Amino acid sequence: MPGKQLSVVVTRRLPEAVETRMTELFNVTLREGDKPLTRTELAEAMQGADVLVPTITDPIDAALLAQAGDKLKLIANFGAGIDHIDVATARQRGILVSNTPGVVTEDTADMTMALILSVSRRIPEGLALMQAGNWEGWAPTAMLGGRIGGRRLGILGMGRIGQAVARRAKAFGMQIHYHNRKRLRPEIEDELEATYWESLDQMVARIDVLSINCPHTPSTFHLMNARRLKLLKPSAVIVNTSRGEVIDENALTRMLRAGEIAGAGLDVYQRGGEINPRLRELPNCVLLPHMGSATHECRMEMGEKVIINIKTFDDGHRPPDLVVPGML
Repeated sequence: MPGKQLSVVVTRRLPEAVETRMTELFNVTLREGDKPLTRTELAEAMQGADVLVPTITDPIDAALLAQAGDKLKLIANFGAGIDHIDVATARQRGILVSNTPGVVTEDTADMTMALILSVSRRIPEGLALMQAGNWEGWAPTAMLGGRIGGRRLGILGMGRIGQAVARRAKAFGMQIHYHNRKRLRPEIEDELEATYWESLDQMVARIDVLSINCPHTPSTFHLMNARRLKLLKPSAVIVNTSRGEVIDENALTRMLRAGEIAGAGLDVYQRGGEINPRLRELPNCVLLPHMGSATHECRMEMGEKVIINIKTFDDGHRPPDLVVPGML
């Protein structure tokens, strides 16, 4: 749309450098505070903008898209996950959707390993003991956890992040197993020394640590349901840095409470920011506030991708990170 600046609405506060660059390039409406827009505010933003820059905290469904103005032609999502956007309906209405893939890979994989170590070695319990001033000194049987070297890691979802987790886990001496919609190419399997399981049930029954690294789609909702969770060994640990909806959280909570699963490390939750209070009470459950990709570097790179997607669109070309329904 050469000749006039695009009208761009940003739904959350972004890094200052990103906001400044956007202001230089486009006619941008930025957020003053940092609370998510209400549904009404989101609808208003979509009625007046050429481009909307939402985040995972902005559920954009078919009903909301029906209220979008004729101007809205691009939803440039700040984030890789797009399960909060009805992409198919957007495309039907002539609205393109882009995202920011790739830049969250390394940081999310780091956090996955941090959670595996935190749960296996009981790091939060040790921290709480020290902060409460209750430590009475070293003892041979105190705060015993489990060694991760030699353990079998099962990765559910072997995309960019799953492979990055595999590389890290291999360096820690873990044995890599995985289940994926498609088997990896032989050279990647060889590099990762990874064993492919066509049957998720068979893999789950044999591993010591399960890492969830698949996106949330209709086919992955509650993929780890009560029946499948019961296949895990009682000594197993489950870690999720992907999407909370992949696990039946109520079933997981019951099994953790009953000691049927040894521990869990969660960075994402089935109901977004609404955390099951029973999960918070469990000493064998490490909970983080969706901070898997929360590094300065990642947020800047996400912002740069958003700007490139908008600028490319403004120049009359296809955004490089265009999401099409067939990808989902």
